[in-house]
Amino acid sequence: MIELKTPAEIDRMRVAGRFVAEVLSEVGRLADVGVNLLDLEHHARGMIGRRGADSCYWDYAPSFGRGPFRNVICLAVNDAVLHGLPHDYTLRDGDVLTADLAVGIGGWVADSARTVVVGTAAEEDLRLVRATEEALEAAIEVARPGNRLGDISAAISAVAQDHGYPVNDEFGGHGIGRTMHEDPHVSNKGRAGRGLTLRPGLTLAIEPWFARTTDKIVHDPDGWTIRSADGSRAAHSEHTVAITEDGPLVLTRRDSEEPVRRGRPAGRLSARDA
Repeated sequence: MIELKTPAEIDRMRVAGRFVAEVLSEVGRLADVGVNLLDLEHHARGMIGRRGADSCYWDYAPSFGRGPFRNVICLAVNDAVLHGLPHDYTLRDGDVLTADLAVGIGGWVADSARTVVVGTAAEEDLRLVRATEEALEAAIEVARPGNRLGDISAAISAVAQDHGYPVNDEFGGHGIGRTMHEDPHVSNKGRAGRGLTLRPGLTLAIEPWFARTTDKIVHDPDGWTIRSADGSRAAHSEHTVAITEDGPLVLTRRDSEEPVRRGRPAGRLSARDA
């Protein structure tokens, strides 16, 4: 069932969204060569505790995971991209790090993810990260009343095609609101003009993710971490977006974030770009 939110409820989701953005900015600032993933997890856990927020990941036990998940943030490195289980790993120069976070505040949830390159960035990694950001902004642009869910999916896959990246459609975006995962599913691959008609009050977590040379995935023995099947590096960008009469409203935009538009040249991207 799809639940449309009132403007007041969207405002409450925005409170959670601002906090998610704050935590992801802090994680990006702290991530550096020599930093352990568990230190980033513990820092995020402390911020959530001090805010009195609720982690959507702690004790999360879906059918596809080896649950329950006992961390508050997903951290994935290099060829890992989704559901990264924080573990004893020290970041190295050139690592591609994805952080994904969902929390609830006052009964309303927001979800966001970002990928950064730690230390010295290879050009091909910058291009991959920028492609996911570009796809996210293209999807947000068409998240308007009267458009279709397929328009969002088609916008994502069009950017991937422009860059020459394959698209996995097993895992994608989703509705969000009172819980982390609500209807509808938002595929990263689709056809424009198809699917659910977008209406004001619909809130979605839109999350394009690409691996460089494959659309196939494998799971780690931990039962959670998802990697590209061929070991190629991957990146993931996500925002919680509300569809309003005035157009899309991004609830998880980071203060220092500059939206990446289609065709914009890639620049340097590092963990310090909070």
